[in-house]
Order: sequence, then structure tokens, then C-alpha cells
Amino acid sequence: MGLTSNAAVLAGAGALGAGNGQGELAAHVAETMAGLTRSFDRAYFLDCWRAHRFEDELWLKMGELGLHGVGVPEAQGGMGGGLTEMVLIMDLLSQAGLPSFLYALTCFSRTPIVRHGTPQQIERYLRPTLSGQQKICFAITEPDAGTNTFRIATRAERRHGGWRINGQKVFISAADHADLMMVIARTRPYTPGENRKDGISVFVIDAKHPGVELKPLNIELYSPEKQFQVFLSDVDVDDGALIGPEGQGLETLFDALNPERLLISAICVGLGDYALGKTIDYVNRRAPFGKPIGSYQGVQHGLARAKAHIDAARLMAYHAAHVFDGGGRAGAAANTAKLLASEAGVEAVDACIQYHGGYGFDADYDVITLWPMVRLCRTAPLNNEMVLNYIGEHVLQLPKSY
Repeated sequence: MGLTSNAAVLAGAGALGAGNGQGELAAHVAETMAGLTRSFDRAYFLDCWRAHRFEDELWLKMGELGLHGVGVPEAQGGMGGGLTEMVLIMDLLSQAGLPSFLYALTCFSRTPIVRHGTPQQIERYLRPTLSGQQKICFAITEPDAGTNTFRIATRAERRHGGWRINGQKVFISAADHADLMMVIARTRPYTPGENRKDGISVFVIDAKHPGVELKPLNIELYSPEKQFQVFLSDVDVDDGALIGPEGQGLETLFDALNPERLLISAICVGLGDYALGKTIDYVNRRAPFGKPIGSYQGVQHGLARAKAHIDAARLMAYHAAHVFDGGGRAGAAANTAKLLASEAGVEAVDACIQYHGGYGFDADYDVITLWPMVRLCRTAPLNNEMVLNYIGEHVLQLPKSY
């Protein structure tokens, strides 16, 4: 594509990692990803979507290259690094038009295991993901509990030295391709007047358990990964499936939710750059009045503004990842990055559609096909209105507004 290289920005990601001795790893990741994305491109991704199949070849190659081990400490069998390097991988995948939701899901779902798992859980759940042998999806949202996680109704009850889980989840991405499912459930029902945080627990279950039923949703993102309703009926698990302390899983959960927001941010800025690259190629060739429309100031300003917003959002995402990796409180930075990145991604793809004219709506031009995913990211994993509420309350110290 005709887009200027993001090498300087990606070098910034390496510089952030350098504070933890990870600058060399970030450079290695960028070099490895350059080779990977020469072998797998957007056409491959869309071919998988059309064939209704997972991007197995890409996934397995990432395992061969050690990329699935990035972000996991070497002591646990990984390649080292942290969220910063995982964001870098997701960013570069998306810049190549390969926004693998299941890569993001596996990364942020296993982060609580990295931070809170027992040695047995590390061996059982984490290590099989390092080669790509197993994938993890994330099940938190319910029909009557979206933004308000505290209202989840999925229950885990004590049964014979383990737990029995029953409930329903919705908008669960890639549940059909996952081997494991991280499930957020209540081990104690919520009672008005009590601390609503108490009773929330985090479990890992076998996604292929006979008690797990999947119903596909009619949502089209032009991605091989689909969305599902998940019905959990008498899913029995042993005590080893509980990650972190029983009933006190909120802190465990946020070790997944902040990385989730940053990996989604990486998808947005990466796809935004992919869209801008396509558009630059097009406007340099399209010349209805004898000279390329890319020479028109009206076109240039729209693209330049989108690019500025993409790069600013990207830097915020890497900053937030650096805070998370350093053990700091990353909520404010992660939410800010998610807000900026989703808005910037939408702006870039909208400009791409506009400057392609009628062809922007032809799926064969792979322009309108970018829209559903970036537009989704303004709504999920947390809608931008709630992100603004968070910033208002927790950053600006304003009264709670809802």
C-alpha cells in the first residue's frame, strides 16, 4: 500500500518496552511479523471468511514462530515480554488486514492465569496456548447483563469437590473455534445492600463440554470468527478450574478487561492504517478530471486528519500497555486508548469509503468490508459512552452519572 511506514511508531513501542528490558523483543517481534504478513495477506483472511473456516494456517505459523508465547514470562514457558508486545502483534496483524479476534481473545483471557494461576493451572491451561495448540474465548456478557457485569446471573454452585455451572452468555466471539472458555459466574447470588463486587468468580472450562451449547448470531463482521449465544447446562468442573480466589474475582477479571481494551485498540488503529493505505493507492490513481483526486486539498485533509488521530491513539495504547506491564493502575489509560482508537478507526474507514465513491460500497473492493468491525469497536467491548463515564468519574473526579 501507499501508506507511510509506521516504523517510527513501532520503534516507540520498543522504547516503551526497553524500560523493562524488552526493547530487543519488540524489535524481534516486528521483524518476525514483517515476514509473517508477507506470507499471509488480506485476501487469505477474506478467503477464510468466505469458506466459513478458521485461519488455521496463519494460527499454526504464528505458533511455529513463537508468537503465541509472546507476553508470557519465560519462567512459565513463554517468550517473555508483556501486553506491550501483544498489542504490537495485534497492531501489525491488523495493519496487514488480518484482525484475528481469537488471537486477542486468547491473549487477554490467559493474562489472569499468568498473574493469578497456580502452577497446576499454568501447566493445564496456559502452556498449551504457547504453541497455538489451544485457543481461549471469553464469556462474560449475558442477555440481561451487558455493561453491568455485577448483574450476571450465571451461577457456579458447589458440587462434590468442584463446581456446577449453569447460565447463558451472549455475543461470545469464536466460541466454536475455542478449546477453552473463560467464564465469569457468580458463586454467591447478589443481594441488594451487599457489596455487589462480592461473589464474582472466574473459571476456565472445556469449550467442548457436553453441557456447552452454541447458537450462532446473525452478525456479519467479514471475519472468520463468528459470534454466539452460549448455553451452559450442568457444566461440571473441578476446583482447579477456579482462577484466583472464590467470590473475589473482580481484580482477577480486570487483568483481562484492560488488556482486552488495548488489544481491541490495536485492531482499530491497525485496520485504520490498512484502510488509509488502500485509499492512498486509490486516490493517487483515480483522476476523473485529469489529475489524481489525491492532489485535492479536500481529500488530503480528510486523510491527514484520520492519520493524525490513528497515530495519537496508537501511542496512547502503547502507553497504557506499558503502565499495565509495569504493574500500575492502567484503567484510565486503557479506557482512554480504547475511546481514541475506536473513534480514529471509524474515522479512517469512513474516509476510505467516502473517497472510493460508489466503489466504497462494493464488497469486492474490500472497503465496506472493513466498516462493521471498526464500528463494532465503538460499542464493544465497552461502549464509548461508558468509557466517557469512567473518565468523568475516575479521572476528572466528577459525580457518578449513572
